[in-house]
Formats: sequence, C-alpha cells, structure tokens
Amino acid sequence: MESRRVVVTGIGALTPIGNNTTDYWQALLAGKSGADTISYFDPTPFRTRFACELKAFDPLNFLDRKEVRRMDTFTQYALITAEEALNDSDLLNSSLDRNRIGVIWGSGIGGLRTFHDQIMDYADRGVGNEHYKYNPFFIPKMIVDIASGQISIKHDLRGPNFATVSACASSTNSLIDAFLYIKNGISDAVVTGGSEAAITESGVGGFSSMRALSERNDDPQTASRPFDKERDGFVLGEGSGAVILEELNHALSRGAKIYAEVGGFGLSADAHHLTAPHPEGLGATQVMQNTLQNAGMTGADVDYINVHGTSTPLGDVAECKAIRKVFGEDAYKLNISSTKSMTGHLLGAAGAIEAIACIKAVEENQIPPTINHFTDDPNLDAGLNLTFNKKSEREVRVAISNTFGFGGHNASILFKKYVQ
Repeated sequence: MESRRVVVTGIGALTPIGNNTTDYWQALLAGKSGADTISYFDPTPFRTRFACELKAFDPLNFLDRKEVRRMDTFTQYALITAEEALNDSDLLNSSLDRNRIGVIWGSGIGGLRTFHDQIMDYADRGVGNEHYKYNPFFIPKMIVDIASGQISIKHDLRGPNFATVSACASSTNSLIDAFLYIKNGISDAVVTGGSEAAITESGVGGFSSMRALSERNDDPQTASRPFDKERDGFVLGEGSGAVILEELNHALSRGAKIYAEVGGFGLSADAHHLTAPHPEGLGATQVMQNTLQNAGMTGADVDYINVHGTSTPLGDVAECKAIRKVFGEDAYKLNISSTKSMTGHLLGAAGAIEAIACIKAVEENQIPPTINHFTDDPNLDAGLNLTFNKKSEREVRVAISNTFGFGGHNASILFKKYVQ
C-alpha cells in the first residue's frame, strides 16, 4: 500500500488565555498569563488558592441547556473545540464517508466535577436514606470516554471511537493514535485532541496535598515559572484543544487548507516513580530519540520544542538534561519554550493545546515565549535558548511537542511544514 501522509486541516482551542484558536494564539505570542484567584469555589481551605480558569466563558453560548445539563464540563469543552476544528476544516461539508471519520479523545481525569458533586450530594442527603437515588446521568457524565462518544453522536461520525488516558500525556497519545489510524488506512480523517476540567475542590485539594502546585498565592499571574530558579510547582489549568487530522490526498481532493504535516512520534516510559521524572531524564531522552527516528530526522532538522515544562523543580531540570543528550550541540540552535507559563497545566488536555501551539509556530514562523522568568537556575544549561519573556521569529520547519504524565508516560509528536 502506498505510504499515506497525514496532515492537519482544522484546529480548535478553548484555553485560560483565549476561547478560540485565534485568541489563544495571539495571547501566547503576547505572553499573557491566565492565572488568577479561583472563582469557582472558596479556595481558602487549600494551600493553593489560584488556577488558570477559563475567562468570560458561558457554555450556553455554544450548547443548548439540555446538552449542558447532561454533560460534565470536560465534555462541554470537548464538543466546543471539536465544533470549531470541524468548521475550520470544512470537513463535514465534504463527500468523505463518515464511516471512515473517527474520534479519538484524551483526558487524564474526565468528569471530576460530576463525581465530586454526586458524592457530596450523597454524603449530604443520601446516607441512611432508602429513598435516595443517584442522578441517572452520573456515570455517563463522568466516564472519560464519553467526550469522544458525544462528539461522534453530535456529528454522526461512525469511524473508530475511543478515549486515551495517560495522565498528562493523554491527548498527545490521542493525536498519535489518530495519526496511526489514518496512516495505516483504517480512517481517512480523525477528530482528535483532549479536554480537562479539574479545577474543583477535589482536584485542587488532591494536587495541593501532593505539594505539586505552586503556592504563590500573593502573585498568581507569575506563579507558573518554568526554568526559573524560584519555581515552586505547577499551576492547574483547564480547557480543550481539537485537531483534525486527515489523509493528504483526501485533503487535497477537497481543497482543504493544510496547516502542517505530522512527521512522526515517540513513546516511552520512565519506569521509575509514581509521580517524579527520572532525575537524568532517561524516559524523556528515549521519547525524543524515538520521535526523531520515527520521523527519519536528526536533531539538526528541528527548530522548536514545546516542552512539558511544568514549573516543577525536578521536571524542568530533567527535561533540559534530556534535550542536551538527544540534540548534542544542535540543542543550542533550538528555540525551546513552555507555554504552560501562560496557560497553566491542562493535564490531559495539555498535549492538544501545545500541539496547536507547535502547528501555529510551523505555519507562522513565530515561537511563543516562556514567561515569568526572573532568576537563572544554575542547575540548567545556560546555553539553551528557553525563549524567555518574549516571542521569537524564525523559520520553523519542524516542531516537537513533549508531554510527560504521572506514572512515567512519555509521548512526543512532531509537526513539519507541508511540502507537496
């Protein structure tokens, strides 16, 4: 079978710094922080009292009341960005066979708000009450795969449909699976990406008790500080990213806009610790080496890496060590940035919105910065260009997005300029 090429023909984003792709991308380039004091609930009992929430967002501007009532927030986010990406691609106005259009969607946690609210309601009204009934939508709203199911149902997409769950690597895994399904001839197009809505009492309380979150409550907007000496943990974010991947000839036959081509991917495991990365970045090293090998490239071919870069003391150092090992002297020619400095960490949706940042960088030859850098960390290689505080303009032929999840799950995906 002729080798099938896979391209990006549509994107959609819902983030703490922009409720659509255009606003998100412009905010990235401007170095806008999405962090502020939590408004969804009283955060006073927690060590961390801020997060990167969506701004000026009302689901009823996108969905009807019945849909909102029957869906957890993470599914609402998924439907909204999938719709934006589908409209952007104009895919559904084509003659594509919908039996060959799939939906592969990632989320690290799924319906946490639904789970929290139902259990709290049972504790308040249900214990010892023989007449108490759980909400019949409790399970269908909560389970991680329901977002991909709802996208499929709404748009009558009858191809492969499932969810990927690998903590913070979840949506990168969904993009990789979509790429493989198209490349291997199973599907002609896939709606893929990820969504997360974990800014809840349970989410903040759980991560806070792990001491994973920044506690810079007096200055939340600068709290996400990847690679800064004073970084003290990540900032929780929420939102969604959607990408339409399509087989090249199908895209060309219908005159679709092509943003970029998927060049390859890598997967690995740290096999080290429940939550901490390997201190020497062994898993991160392996996943980037695998990505270059899969793409048939060398380190010299890459211009930009959107790193996992969560602003944790251990993780940032390990990832920089890995980049230096993989790229050698070519590491100093790269632009590297962590857009989590602006969006916070969207957990299972991080890979999707960061893939979009890479796709846009390839399209526009602009690289978003790592903001909130104040003090150099002597533990980091000073020769690396971490694109501090200001965007950079350069030709971006190839960009890599790195995501690493609790449990040691590592996934990277490579995008390159489309050349006919």
